[in-house]
Amino acid sequence: MRTTTGEVAYEDLGSGPAVVLLHANLHDHHDFDPIIPALAANYRVLAVDWPGHGASAPNPTITAAACATALVELVTTLNLNPAVFLGNSLGGYAAASLALTHPDRVAGLILVNTGGFIPQTPLTRAYCTLYGSTLAARYWLPHSIRNYTKPMSPHDTAIIARTTRTARTAIGRTTYSSLWHSFNSPTYDLTPRASQLTTPTLIIWGTRDPVLPLRYAHLTHRLLPHSTLHLLPTGHLPFSSTPEKFLEIAEPFIESTLAAAGKER
Repeated sequence: MRTTTGEVAYEDLGSGPAVVLLHANLHDHHDFDPIIPALAANYRVLAVDWPGHGASAPNPTITAAACATALVELVTTLNLNPAVFLGNSLGGYAAASLALTHPDRVAGLILVNTGGFIPQTPLTRAYCTLYGSTLAARYWLPHSIRNYTKPMSPHDTAIIARTTRTARTAIGRTTYSSLWHSFNSPTYDLTPRASQLTTPTLIIWGTRDPVLPLRYAHLTHRLLPHSTLHLLPTGHLPFSSTPEKFLEIAEPFIESTLAAAGKER
């Protein structure tokens, strides 16, 4: 699909009310392969590749705000009825941003080790600058992927291999760095508007994630007045590490929020 950030690819499976899956920086929609079949049995599943990622067109200057814009354009073009948006890390930020600007499009949010709800301070800005540096992207990034994934399943191992291949390319490193630098933009900090987010929200957090540690799960939960929090003993990708346990938490939320949205239409 054409957007202002370039062609955006997505996989469209199943039928019924929509569930939209949004991945993390440098990853792609195949991160969600362990949970897609179960979801597609009952819902229309749209698994998106961010601009510059996966099968989407390259975009080495992509920013978090541009990803959020691409999501708005995708949802508008497809004219989706209120859907559940499941976002991991960068994907969580974009999903929450959509719920703030277009609440009529969002029946519910599932935020998984999400970004967007960490107040910006000199320390966090320095952290993002360091992570986005050329040296970090070239020398540290390929080794960090296993560290934040904390592999527990064969699919985790496949994600690590796939993402590491991307991280070892020049365009992959540039894309990764551009996104990390964009996390210092004021638009990425949703904390000033968090109290305005009235969408039913399920927060699922892998407690072993070193990039977004557990304290940010509790902070996000406190900031969002209509949220519930569930913890899983995984790294950054709990839907890949423990898909069955993840679905035990996520599926009842998806069913109830989409049913409520259907009654309101």
